[in-house]
Amino acid sequence: MENNNEYRYRKAKKKVEKIKGFYGNLTAYVIVITLLALLNYHTTSFPWVIFPAVGWGLGLIGHGFCAFDYLPFLGKDWEERKIKELMNSDSF
Repeated sequence: MENNNEYRYRKAKKKVEKIKGFYGNLTAYVIVITLLALLNYHTTSFPWVIFPAVGWGLGLIGHGFCAFDYLPFLGKDWEERKIKELMNSDSF
């Protein structure tokens, strides 16, 4: 039973580290994009800050999906269904 608790603890700790990493990335995003937006506002009229904001923002969304186990297309349910399907068929 102790072994099961250790496994659950390690799994929970890994999950917390993923969430913590996401929040660190989110904090850095807000600070850096804000500074870049201020720099953009004071230097030129072309809104170039949109490019890093969108690029990093898409990466941040992906990071959030992974950190909070929200994978709408290939989530855990999909994996389990596919494994059962393959086990029940002779196609592999």
